[in-house]
Amino acid sequence: MSTLISTFNQQLDISPVQLEAILTKSLVEFLNSPELRATLNSLNTNLLRKTLPTAGQVLAKELPPFYHWLKKELGIKRVPDSPDHTTKWVIAFVNNQESLMHLVELHRPVPRLALEASIPRLVGVFTGVEDEQIKQEWQKAVAALCLVLVVAARERMFVKS
Repeated sequence: MSTLISTFNQQLDISPVQLEAILTKSLVEFLNSPELRATLNSLNTNLLRKTLPTAGQVLAKELPPFYHWLKKELGIKRVPDSPDHTTKWVIAFVNNQESLMHLVELHRPVPRLALEASIPRLVGVFTGVEDEQIKQEWQKAVAALCLVLVVAARERMFVKS
């Protein structure tokens, strides 16, 4: 099992068969799907809001090395200069002030394979959080957002073909 499949399986409790079905959907179809709605509704948004300062600290510490890895190992050219933009976007999303379509637009330039390779590492930035419930909820939230990006990237791949 690939690390991407394993990440979604672990964090979102999605089987490889379910994931394959999700990845064949169009972005609009997935954004309106009961699966995504159920996943987003299952997030403990109260806990996420309450622990935004913790998430901000984790992102401030862990994103710069992650961005460096994206540039050096995956050859991504457009990488944020600091974790501030990502942290602000996550806060706005948790507070229902930012859309999934904007997230997709921000990540359109990222090649699909690089995006997929980076997801397990991005979800893993919360591994050092000591409180298990907080760690799991933030990993689940990041994985859910990343699943939307993968669906969008896969759709672009099939549209180009």
